[in-house]
Amino acid sequence: MELIETKCWRDYELLDTGKSQKLERFGPYVLVRPEPKAIWDKHLSDEEWEGKSQAVFRRTYNSSRNDKEESGEWYKKKDMPDQWVIEFPMDHFYLKMRLGLTPFRHVGIFPEQATNWEYIYETISMMKIDKPKVLNLFAYTGAASIVALAAGAEVVHVEALKQLITWTNENMTLNQLSGIRWMLEDVVKFVKREIRRGHKYHGIIMDPPAYGRGAEGEKWILEEGINDLLKDARQLMFSQNRFFVLNLYAKGISPLITENLFDDIFGEVKGKECGELFIQDHYGRRLPYGSLLRFREIG
Repeated sequence: MELIETKCWRDYELLDTGKSQKLERFGPYVLVRPEPKAIWDKHLSDEEWEGKSQAVFRRTYNSSRNDKEESGEWYKKKDMPDQWVIEFPMDHFYLKMRLGLTPFRHVGIFPEQATNWEYIYETISMMKIDKPKVLNLFAYTGAASIVALAAGAEVVHVEALKQLITWTNENMTLNQLSGIRWMLEDVVKFVKREIRRGHKYHGIIMDPPAYGRGAEGEKWILEEGINDLLKDARQLMFSQNRFFVLNLYAKGISPLITENLFDDIFGEVKGKECGELFIQDHYGRRLPYGSLLRFREIG
């Protein structure tokens, strides 16, 4: 088991954590968002958090919903826009992402995934293949898809929500790129259909939610679906010149569980890393962001 760190960068900082919240800077704007794993005390005072932040997300729960979706409302200061753009620097490429305040506390980027963006870009750049085929499942606003495209891959992007496909398209255009193949579809159904078609991929990326809904209301519960999904994903992979990135952020899913699950399905692979993904705040607390397992076999 490893500790795998995503380091902060010019346009992102984890400033402080505690009392089930996190204080983050995205570009010029500082936000306060819920963080259930930050059960320790804040380093800074509540007044200091208030003075530094431009927007605070406050949670509400709708008891009429059965999907455990967390929602709430943003409380903004006058200088806080609804949308803005940040950059993540990479070798030969600056990833640009349009951010925005959503009703579910997300802002259009998962900053802990930056270590995977670097890994994906580096891996594809190492492949001596013309346009390696990459499949991004539960693809959100497309940071990994855009990075893979910029590195020279042929990318299939699967996401169940139309507004997220639209958002990714905006991000792709922002990066002056084109060519991602969009699939507005339930991930499980898409993967099974790709197996029937006999399609194969050199790279598969997945960061599945704990709970979710498919394009036609299909219910996804990670603990119930991840085993079968990984079995299906294995059938879609080439046997060589391949890579795989899996992030599981859910209560009760530890790196040990993730590795047991993976090893049982994939067996022994070269270049495997497995551990706890984290970002360190300014005061040395390491905030965990779930289990990360990835490997690459290039030759």
